[in-house]
Amino acid sequence: MSLNILVVGAGLAGPALASLLQRSSITSAHHITVVERNPSLRTAGQQIDIKAQGIPILKKMNLLKTMRQHCVAETGFEFLDKNDNMIAQFGVNPVDKRGFGLTSEYEIMRGDMVKVLYDDSLSQRAEVEKEQSQSTRGSLTYEFDKSIETLEQSASHAEVTFSDGQRKRYDLVVAADGQASRTRRLAFGKEISDASFRSMGLHTGYFDVPRLPNENSVARGHSAQQRLFITRPSGRPVTGVYIFTKKDFEGLRGSYDQSIEKQKEIWIRNLDGLEWQKERFAEGIRNCTDFYAHEQGQVRMEKLYKGRVVLLGDSGYCPSPFTGLGTTSALIGAYVLAGELARNGTNVDAALENYQKLAKPPVTALQHLPTENMGFLFPSSRLGVWVLSSVMRAIYKLGIDKMMPDIMDSAGGTKWSLPEYPEMKFNADEPST
Repeated sequence: MSLNILVVGAGLAGPALASLLQRSSITSAHHITVVERNPSLRTAGQQIDIKAQGIPILKKMNLLKTMRQHCVAETGFEFLDKNDNMIAQFGVNPVDKRGFGLTSEYEIMRGDMVKVLYDDSLSQRAEVEKEQSQSTRGSLTYEFDKSIETLEQSASHAEVTFSDGQRKRYDLVVAADGQASRTRRLAFGKEISDASFRSMGLHTGYFDVPRLPNENSVARGHSAQQRLFITRPSGRPVTGVYIFTKKDFEGLRGSYDQSIEKQKEIWIRNLDGLEWQKERFAEGIRNCTDFYAHEQGQVRMEKLYKGRVVLLGDSGYCPSPFTGLGTTSALIGAYVLAGELARNGTNVDAALENYQKLAKPPVTALQHLPTENMGFLFPSSRLGVWVLSSVMRAIYKLGIDKMMPDIMDSAGGTKWSLPEYPEMKFNADEPST
């Protein structure tokens, strides 16, 4: 018997799950629909990291080599003063280590990774259709410019009404629609959904500016009062800019209901007092077409499913960009969920219970922040900026960054091993590099 599965969101987690579900004769017989509210695949976004258990998962999927081909040419991170003098310099962090630097072994543009996972899900589907008869091979469909409006559950299914007026029944709904998941809110209720978001007390703005001739493959960072600025040229024609700020926190929080142009005005004002590339950043915000901003935080849901709705990736356990582990969390979740659906056949309840049991510990461990006192990175005075710079210089000079713990050990637990799913077909021979 095949299941009807709805995946909400075609970012990273949704296509990853769609691809993994094609790798078992059991789950590939299901009818899978991925809906995305945007009119096309969401390929915008800045750099993301692939670390820790994300590496062996992609290796099993035979995608690690492809991801490496898309990796950006970022060779390290420099922390600078307002005159571009280097305070500290850090190299590339190994995939299994935390570090003070920004750069990991696998740095890839978000859009490239989304496209690889999307294309792979369709390729896997095509292989299934070659090998299986029409009566047993299920389906995979992507539907864009479509979102969920209502969701009602019974013991064995969920009834969903879509933005186009259609109403359909599913055996399982997967919420892969991000930190502000509408699906989570519909399934768990507004109170529980809102309470799951733990603000870090800062906002982040992302945009691109034209690359300067003297910018190479090194990312650069600068601390100003209550703000941290990072540039990432990564060998591209444009330079990605990240602004992390505690300044005017409530003003920025209130801006997200306003137009992008109004948000840009508020972010440009946030640059007041900056003595490092202020005009370049202001012009970049004003002229860019890809500006995006949000409040930084984590999503911490105690239960990862309710009835026939299950949370995947940022909707259930967003670790925040500060960890650099959101992609890894999403891959772990997709791998375990697909594996348990393959192992348990049509017993969705057992699959979800095991997903909770197996995926919750590692994704919770990945939410451990490099420093619990994030305020240290955002000093409010010039003296505080000087102290931060002195600490960064000492870390660099003494090589303290090389003593950072393993990612999976840093929350005080033991290393987590991927569960094995013989029910799924994986490519075990792909080289690790």
